[in-house]
Amino acid sequence: MNGCCGYEMEVAMKVIDAHVHLIQCVAGTGSGGELRYCDQGDGMARYANGTLVQLLPKEFGDGRVTPEQVLQIMDENDVEKAVLLQGNYYGFQNLYSYDAMQKYPDRFLAAASYDPFSRDVSGIRKYLFEELKIPVVKFEVSTGSGLMCNHEFRLDGEMMEDCYSYAEQQKQVFVIDIGKCGSESWQVQELRTAILRHPEMKFVVCHLLACSQADRDRLEAGLRLLKLPNVWFDLAAVTHNCRPDSFPYPKSLEFLQIAKNIVGADRLMFGTDLPSALKRDTYKHYIEMITEADMLTAREKECILHDTAEEVFFRR
Repeated sequence: MNGCCGYEMEVAMKVIDAHVHLIQCVAGTGSGGELRYCDQGDGMARYANGTLVQLLPKEFGDGRVTPEQVLQIMDENDVEKAVLLQGNYYGFQNLYSYDAMQKYPDRFLAAASYDPFSRDVSGIRKYLFEELKIPVVKFEVSTGSGLMCNHEFRLDGEMMEDCYSYAEQQKQVFVIDIGKCGSESWQVQELRTAILRHPEMKFVVCHLLACSQADRDRLEAGLRLLKLPNVWFDLAAVTHNCRPDSFPYPKSLEFLQIAKNIVGADRLMFGTDLPSALKRDTYKHYIEMITEADMLTAREKECILHDTAEEVFFRR
């Protein structure tokens, strides 16, 4: 597959957010058990073990993130489209995201997720991907708020191979969050093995491998392992994982430079992890981190902000 940065672009720069979450209601799960919104208007939620977390920014104080709220933020920041992803942290919002895509087909592309340990996994997949025809599948396998909260498995094992094979059969884009660097779910070598079995399928790895500033060497090693012709990376929450870092995010840009050097700028996609990203900074600053980055050419900025996501997700 040819990268998007090999030709000149004559139109104005656009933006696609490749990593957004809608919330109809908070119904999450994690290592602390079920996660429920506290309904006090301050964005807090509590796990079953009593742990409190700042789940949402205060502008979403009712515990919901609607398509219309996201569209308002997108319009205020000249964002053309967004990819709606799923995860255990908020609870799967498959049908809510699907409905948003149906209502606003020019603005949203929905992903769906499922638990492969479900007894009726075949029925779930048939409905989501064959009847509703949702074009993207998202797996979060992290130990904190993903499938490995409750299950142990290998990313190149038999169960996941069934998931990859089904996704390839359905011609889905396969988005995967392997959790924080150093955790049991951070199985880069195993993921590489699995991807090599499916060279014709598109894989997107979330959060630029979710490395902290202490994990620079592991980031470099992981990117080299996953430098494959059918793999891309979104940049959602990189600023959070590189903390302490503040706008214009010099530490995050160091990681961006590493990724550019190893896999190329045309393998990277802008993403915010909205709504949680707004707990820390403005949406505008996340865009400006890219647009004001001196280490990127104008063409590379266009690829990261728009064109690569257009090619990976929307040109089907």
